[in-house]
Amino acid sequence: MFKINRRIEYALMALKHMSHKQPGQLTTAKEICEKYQTPFDPTSRVLQIMTQHGILHAAQGARGGYQIIKNLSKISIRDLSDMLIGPIEIADCLHGDYSDCCINNNCRIIAPMLNLNENISNLFKTIMLADLIESKHTGEKNIREKRLKVHEVLRK
Repeated sequence: MFKINRRIEYALMALKHMSHKQPGQLTTAKEICEKYQTPFDPTSRVLQIMTQHGILHAAQGARGGYQIIKNLSKISIRDLSDMLIGPIEIADCLHGDYSDCCINNNCRIIAPMLNLNENISNLFKTIMLADLIESKHTGEKNIREKRLKVHEVLRK
């Protein structure tokens, strides 16, 4: 079913990490990759794109890195998605106002898919990055505990 693109995941990890730093303190792509075990090239590219869109500032040089410069409570998950991967497209065959589907003439779910896409896009406009990266969920503890149990079994 519907999944968030990895680039968005890397961006959220980076933003959450940077949001807990002191103002003015820089974060490198290498630091994020080592801490969260993300691949360097895509993580670095995500940071560059967020810099190009004014979310981050990049300081060059040996002591360089990134820092958040835009208020994350003013940026939605849809804004982030649009800048990193483009518009939200629920169905592979629908691209804005056209379709490249081979069964397009016989398809009877174009309107439902367009409506679903629009509804999800509108929902994503209401979810601000600051709220998302600071959100809590009771299921997190259970997921972490199960993951630890699986690793313990595999070590035996």
